[in-house]
Amino acid sequence: MSVSLRNFAATDAPIINRLSVAAFSQYQYAYNDWPAMTKVLEKMSEMAATAEIIIAEHDNRVVGAVGYLPPFAAKATHFKTEWPLIRMLVVDPDARGLGAGRALSDACIDHARRDHAAEIALHTSEMMTVALPMY
Repeated sequence: MSVSLRNFAATDAPIINRLSVAAFSQYQYAYNDWPAMTKVLEKMSEMAATAEIIIAEHDNRVVGAVGYLPPFAAKATHFKTEWPLIRMLVVDPDARGLGAGRALSDACIDHARRDHAAEIALHTSEMMTVALPMY
């Protein structure tokens, strides 16, 4: 595999914050207030306070990230509390096709197995045409 995974480090924060904006920028037309959404995306690293963030690298460069919330962690009410959750899977647009998204998804599933969860949840939308078939 050309992508390697590792745990998030505090020094990754500015990188994944920029990366999340870049990853979602192709969908900016779908948001009523893209500048407000950008402010949310620029804080992806803050998820480390409640989630495990997994980093994908290729050629010693961060190309993707995802948050994994374990079972019973605080999450939106439309998710069952016992479900682990895949959050904010992002891949650098210039690194798509390397398998980072699949590797990050698989890592979350592995974490769910580690946590003895029978199911895992995520939220996506119809505009995520590349991600939907993978999920």
